[in-house]
Amino acid sequence: MTTPLTRTAAWQALSAHASSMGATQMKDLFAAQPERFQRFSRSAADILFDFSKNRINDKTLQLLLQLYEEADVAGAKNRMLAGEAINFTENRAVLHMALRAGGKRSYQFGGKEILPDVHQVLEQMARFVAAIHHGERRGFNGKKLTHFVNIGIGGSDLGPHMVCQALKPYAKEGCHVDFVSNVDSSHLVEILKNCRADETLFIVSSKTFTTQETMTNAHSARRWLVAALGSDAAVANHFVAVSTNAQGVAAFGIDTANMFEFWDWVGGRFSLWSAIGLPIALYLGMAQFRELLAGAEAMDEHFITTPAADNLPVILALLGIWYSAFFAARGYAILPYDQYLNRFSAYLQQAEMESNGKQTDYEGQTISDYPTAPIIWGEPGTNGQHAFYQMLHQGTQIIPIDFIATARSHNPLGDHHAILTANVLAQSEALMAGRSLSEAAEQLRQRGYSEDEISRLAPHRVMPGNRPSNTLFIPQLTPRTLGSLIALYEHKIFVQGVIWRINSFDQWGVELGKELAQVILPELQPGNANNPHDASTLGLIAYYRQLQR
Repeated sequence: MTTPLTRTAAWQALSAHASSMGATQMKDLFAAQPERFQRFSRSAADILFDFSKNRINDKTLQLLLQLYEEADVAGAKNRMLAGEAINFTENRAVLHMALRAGGKRSYQFGGKEILPDVHQVLEQMARFVAAIHHGERRGFNGKKLTHFVNIGIGGSDLGPHMVCQALKPYAKEGCHVDFVSNVDSSHLVEILKNCRADETLFIVSSKTFTTQETMTNAHSARRWLVAALGSDAAVANHFVAVSTNAQGVAAFGIDTANMFEFWDWVGGRFSLWSAIGLPIALYLGMAQFRELLAGAEAMDEHFITTPAADNLPVILALLGIWYSAFFAARGYAILPYDQYLNRFSAYLQQAEMESNGKQTDYEGQTISDYPTAPIIWGEPGTNGQHAFYQMLHQGTQIIPIDFIATARSHNPLGDHHAILTANVLAQSEALMAGRSLSEAAEQLRQRGYSEDEISRLAPHRVMPGNRPSNTLFIPQLTPRTLGSLIALYEHKIFVQGVIWRINSFDQWGVELGKELAQVILPELQPGNANNPHDASTLGLIAYYRQLQR
């Protein structure tokens, strides 16, 4: 059996070092090291990564890199690139980097080069998108299709939805996109209220074409369309599928020529680069979709070729482990200061927590002596400042933060963007420096408060500071920079999973609830026999039945 992670030399050294760093004040580190920003910042793929506002010094980084080396992350990366089944619980390769590879690098699976298949699907997408945009492919009544509704869930929804929202300034003129994921009928009904059936194209995204939520929404959308256009034949004009189940697609009424393939070596939460990204291409155009891929490929090349000490995903991953393992940080905030990134934190919730929210290691042993994925959350600034930043500044928990900022706005208006930028920079500085009791007292004194009032009020205005944050700065939110940003976090997730000795690419925890839902569903109808359940579930089923009468 391999040495437990917490008993490795690097982990033991980091644990001892963390004790010595516990009382270290970041503002003192800056005072002692004027070149700290240059020392603890890196750039790649149009992203400036400033990690100087962390409770680290040169020794911290050295020990974290030793942890990286002892975990053999480089070996795991090579196995991933070679197409080995690193998703060992499902016996699948993990090759989503091949989806954005322009041909500089070879990707093989089962001894076969897979880039020709990838590029074939991209060309199929390009032809289809061009036919829609040029009006060569039209709706059942001859109308141009301009409203695209994606029906999917999880990775078939969150990634494309986030990208379309983030890149709204690049949308094709006259095109609209919506996303239906929740099986709650209100989600679909509210979106359909804004759709004209003769101008709407539905994209049903489900690898198996059996996902309950997706197929329930798809069949309801189908009934709505047929009722509006008066013929089952309309389905072929207004529905396409991203799937591998040709039989199921055909039975639904979709021409299998309009079925877009992806592969088992593409995990759902890493799939927006595949045909799952069809709604992105329809909304933005294929040229912009290819720019998104190019940005991701640039970050891939950086991750593959750059030494760990200068590697953005590696450093980002190691800093996250530093705080979760040695400072008991159980949360991690992603705070983008760009309104177009308002779905980015939600996207990363799935990407990180579904990937690394695991408690079983490679050897099947329960992990009990170190934490894995933290709780990922966040909202765009400056809204969050008037919501949860109070806790970030004065709460009892340490929450590491990634601030994401853009130098240029797509909508320059007066001094809006300067104010936005001033806020993100001020927040990172305030979290680092804080405010001492003497500083709070002096501020009140200058405002004319009495000494009694100062004694009473000053403690409430103390900010402990020393709260860690990274700042990721990009020139502007474009398809290329967004692609780089997403890939950065994908690789961060991989590095952390390897160090934590977990499989980042399965999601068995998602399956249990689905299985039980299939058991409970028929029991919601009157007269059906009950399977064994706990008293709470039985009581809730009975209450639901009562309210349905």
